[in-house]
Amino acid sequence: MVKVRNPKEIEEMVINGSYEQKRIFSIVAHIDHGKTTTSDFLLQRAGLMRPEDAGAMQAMDSDAEEQARGITIFTSVVLLAFDDPRKKGEDSYIFQINDTPGHLSFTGEVSRALRSSDGAILLVDALEGMMTQTETNIRLSVGNEICKPVVYINKVDRLISELRLEPKEVYERVDQIINDVNNLIRELQPEGKDWTVTFAKSQVALGSAKHGWGFTMEILKERNIAPTFVFEKYNEGDIEYLRKNLPLDDSLLRMVIDHLPNPVEASQYRVKRLVSNVDFESDLGKALLTSDPKGPLMGMIAKVFIDPKSFRPTLIGRIFSGTLHQGDTIYLVNRRESFKVKRLGVMEITDLLDMSEVPAGNLFALFGFICPSGESFVSKEYAMTFEDKSELPRFESIKYSCEPVVSRSITPEDPQDLAKLGDVTSKWLMADNTAKFSLNKESGEYILSGIDPLQIEIITKRINRQVAIKVGEPIIVYREMVTKRSQSYHTKSSNGHNKLILYVEPLDKIATQMILDGELNELMDAKSMGKLLREKAGWDAKEGRKTWDVFEGNILLDGSRGLQRLDRIKSYVIGAWREWCANGPFAKEPVMGVKAVFTDASVHVDPAHTGYSEIATMTTAALSLSFLAGAPKLFEPIQKVSIKTPNGSEGGVIKVLTQHRGIIEDIIPDGAYMRVNGKLPAEEMSKGIADDFRGATQGRAFFGYEFEGFEPIPKALMEKYILEIRVRKGMSKNMPDGSNYQRFIYSRT
Repeated sequence: MVKVRNPKEIEEMVINGSYEQKRIFSIVAHIDHGKTTTSDFLLQRAGLMRPEDAGAMQAMDSDAEEQARGITIFTSVVLLAFDDPRKKGEDSYIFQINDTPGHLSFTGEVSRALRSSDGAILLVDALEGMMTQTETNIRLSVGNEICKPVVYINKVDRLISELRLEPKEVYERVDQIINDVNNLIRELQPEGKDWTVTFAKSQVALGSAKHGWGFTMEILKERNIAPTFVFEKYNEGDIEYLRKNLPLDDSLLRMVIDHLPNPVEASQYRVKRLVSNVDFESDLGKALLTSDPKGPLMGMIAKVFIDPKSFRPTLIGRIFSGTLHQGDTIYLVNRRESFKVKRLGVMEITDLLDMSEVPAGNLFALFGFICPSGESFVSKEYAMTFEDKSELPRFESIKYSCEPVVSRSITPEDPQDLAKLGDVTSKWLMADNTAKFSLNKESGEYILSGIDPLQIEIITKRINRQVAIKVGEPIIVYREMVTKRSQSYHTKSSNGHNKLILYVEPLDKIATQMILDGELNELMDAKSMGKLLREKAGWDAKEGRKTWDVFEGNILLDGSRGLQRLDRIKSYVIGAWREWCANGPFAKEPVMGVKAVFTDASVHVDPAHTGYSEIATMTTAALSLSFLAGAPKLFEPIQKVSIKTPNGSEGGVIKVLTQHRGIIEDIIPDGAYMRVNGKLPAEEMSKGIADDFRGATQGRAFFGYEFEGFEPIPKALMEKYILEIRVRKGMSKNMPDGSNYQRFIYSRT
């Protein structure tokens, strides 16, 4: 039954509605598998769209760029009210839904949406099956964010009307997809949980969002029909009958109600994985485990929506404990700042529906300030009870599946707008913190780095609306790493009054990833870092507590004992270290996976002799000399690729891959198709390889990719790549050998 609620009814359901009737979930899928088309039917069911528009309007793609490109770029959030037709007379359900992007460029939007969700509708294309982003979305939802899944297999109509498969062949295809999904769920699901899905238990729906029909096993039994009924109606050309008698929204509605958890159920197993610095026997801990609206306030900003016309930011997030009121002052845990909530409500795609308060177990939206997505908050009053703000409870950093591997320079058309450009860019990157930017002081231009060229293109278009800019060509971003421990280098400052002894070695992969994920960050105290490094990376606790700084996958440790006046130069050493990490010795590419340890230092008594330039030069010299002595290599970003191509055409795919320095990992039969899985340098992805795949298969191949990691450039090509980068950046045309730093080496005479 369709019932359009007025704002007062919605507010009453959010504030006072039973938790049993609430569901917060995301719809996730590989690009073009049909998420937004599917969402139309939920909007139509809630009375927000005419039945004839469902499946065609794609209302959740509200941004002009999304409409022009035909893809979802930004997660859309909507709150919908439903009645369960099986339970007449009972209270309505509130669904709070995130419609997420499927393109790799915007996978950060998926991670952030899942953080504020309890469940996920995992949507899979019946024809394409499991693709790279399908796998990524299962890892993000089940593995990272502990969101329970149900599955909707879309585009079944294509198996019937395009491939002309017999019912038995369709059933086999569906079973294969379910098995592939379950194999990954089984690997990632929380201990003690069985989140695998079966059609028999109506945890899987089959259908067509394009034609508006769908069914679960429960619906088939209830209506006493066999799945072959669908084939009969397609043979008769009576698709409208299917839409009217097997409405897609009914299947989705039932799966969400019956198999996705309510906020209280989900909190009992989610928050212990997501929140740190919390005693779960405390008032806050107990409130988090029960989503108690009367407990201490704690929530998280999961999304920053910046209106592309007004540029006004709206912060969207989730209350996990307590109640947030309009006019409250909240304390941002990571930024250590307090802000007042000027306007509070819930989102309806692009509109904010005002609320006087939003209790735990609900999404919210607010105006009044801007902060990065992923920020934790508590009430200001609660924060003031902590003398050491580093001990405040906080949510774990959101883990992303990609790293910035492509960059473009951006400069203002008016040089006087350089500072304004920095401010505008930083605000857009608060909304999408999978991208990064920095100022090149020598050239006076900003370098914007992202997952791939499309992400950067979207961000630069947004920036250009506020500041007219010139954008450089896309450039692959490499990483500079050491592969063995170096000797120690003893360096001195320019004036000879300060000295430092330092070495570098490879940082273990676990610690590197903890820093990249933000699990280890500069806001943590040394004791907390030592504990995490011991528990998760197997470090000696004493070593971890000597951490001075973590930055972009690198760590700086104090390996000295009892040195005098060290605090005076600490900030200078860290500043130089960070600058060095951002501009490595090879070719000013970012350094990653380096552990730098200084073991001794001498600091002059007179502060006049310990200025930043003096300390920075000897620190940079010691780091660079050690790096060059650590068997360094240049690493390139690698993409994991999966190409599904008709039987007999796989030879053309393999040829294209090998021509682009690709590696074939396996070739798997998949019905009438072959799936070729492999790895490919990101640099090769920018050379039109998608067109090459289409050309080699007459346009019949499905192509997907995701970030795999960094691997060393082949030895025969490494020097060539380094010199090309150096020339592009205006550096000398010679391989670095440390000669520039020889004058800073201290030797006793």
